[in-house]
Amino acid sequence: MRLSGRKPSSFTRSWRPRQRLVLLTLIGFNVAAFAVQLFLEVYQPGFVSMFVGLSGEGIQNAYAWQFLTAPFLHTGPWHLLGNTLLLYILGRDVECIVGQRHFLFLYLTGALGGELGHLFLMPAATVLLGASGGVAAVMMAYAAILPELELAATRFFGWRLRITAKHFAYGMMFIAVALLVMARRGTLMHSAYMGGCAAGWLYAHLLGFGRASLVQRTLHQRKMTTERYQQMNAEQFMAEEVDPLLEKISREGLRSLSRGERRILAMAREKLAANS
Repeated sequence: MRLSGRKPSSFTRSWRPRQRLVLLTLIGFNVAAFAVQLFLEVYQPGFVSMFVGLSGEGIQNAYAWQFLTAPFLHTGPWHLLGNTLLLYILGRDVECIVGQRHFLFLYLTGALGGELGHLFLMPAATVLLGASGGVAAVMMAYAAILPELELAATRFFGWRLRITAKHFAYGMMFIAVALLVMARRGTLMHSAYMGGCAAGWLYAHLLGFGRASLVQRTLHQRKMTTERYQQMNAEQFMAEEVDPLLEKISREGLRSLSRGERRILAMAREKLAANS
């Protein structure tokens, strides 16, 4: 028996859960790229590190295609397995929350951020197999969207320890920083992690998730202050904002004014000129 009592029409569509199209496509593409990578390594050893992986020396030699190939390379089957599991477990929720288009852009932004991080942080001779950049972005976006979500819990000397999404992300970032300091030669995967995390955090905040950063709070405060100044008339502005500055100048001199206080005096001149 139907609760509504209505008969289904030919235009009625049955509800179906949203398919994880982008997530599964990315996983499949990574697996296929790893198969091609193995074939190249067997057919011509060293080809991947020299021409396909990203390195500062490769960019200097105008191997621009490395920006497109490196984000889908892995150092081995365990690297592929770890990335695939993490991407699938976290990516299911992230794709459902932000949508397929933003999920794809998030992954690609993380991949690019990981590459730029490698180029800026590591020696030019090191080679990046950067599949972890996109995964790191998804992980950081997950921590920004669902920071208090409990991933695991355990008992330690009678204390109950909760491992939340943000704790997991912070722990992975700590490991990545340690590896950046200790492992700085040869073919690497961890050097994509910091740039990917930064890109994922930024993308999630641009979508409106997470707590407002210091920069966002500063810009918002400046916007609110500017709007308040614009709503004041000249007399009110002089009484509330300029008179305290004039007293400060009389006590400490003109050089004591900060840059923001000098902008207030400039705005006062503009208001007086507009009223005259």
